[in-house]
Amino acid sequence: MGAITNDWLEGLNQEFAKPYYASLYKTVKEEYSKNVIYPPADDIFNAFHFTPLSKVKVVILGQDPYHGPMQAHGLCFSVKEGVSVPPSLVNIYKELKSDLGCTIPTHGYLKKWADQGVLLLNTVLTVRSGAANSHKGIGWEQFTDAAINAVNAQDRPIVYMLWGRPARMKEAMLNNPKHLVLTAPHPSPLSAYNGFFGCKHFSKANEFLTEHGLEPIDWQID
Repeated sequence: MGAITNDWLEGLNQEFAKPYYASLYKTVKEEYSKNVIYPPADDIFNAFHFTPLSKVKVVILGQDPYHGPMQAHGLCFSVKEGVSVPPSLVNIYKELKSDLGCTIPTHGYLKKWADQGVLLLNTVLTVRSGAANSHKGIGWEQFTDAAINAVNAQDRPIVYMLWGRPARMKEAMLNNPKHLVLTAPHPSPLSAYNGFFGCKHFSKANEFLTEHGLEPIDWQID
């Protein structure tokens, strides 16, 4: 696992010394040695690498990484160029077009968002090939809860987009009055028509950031 070296260390460093993390590290290392695990080990912490804590403006929470070949690379909902855009991201793009008039891209690489301060964080950071949620309950949730708590402690305006029940369960942790919490159904084809479409989270986030004197996110993926 590639080490976290930026300002996230301040909020997460104590986690590395806790017993659960030693167990998590051992389990993940063993899983990579015996099975096909996504994302590649060096990409596990990319959400933290690409979006330093001090730069976070928006948090989008996913569940666990894509479990198909070449898909996961450490940012929730994102796939690298050349990989087919997954159905949930197709629906995210549709909502962006409806909400902000963004043109629908031909790829699913969301690093442009991460570079602007959008933390694209899964609550579980690894997965076994072809087995969704296979690393649920091994300790990642405690680690990513610590990351969410570190964001919650930031004394500046931040927007959370919580899509789907697992993400919305984190709402109880978010009690900073300077932050905006937006919730909606998950963008997957199974639930997008139950309220994800039309939620206008992207324009609401930008309005909130602008109202507080911050640069809005350019959501258009080129």
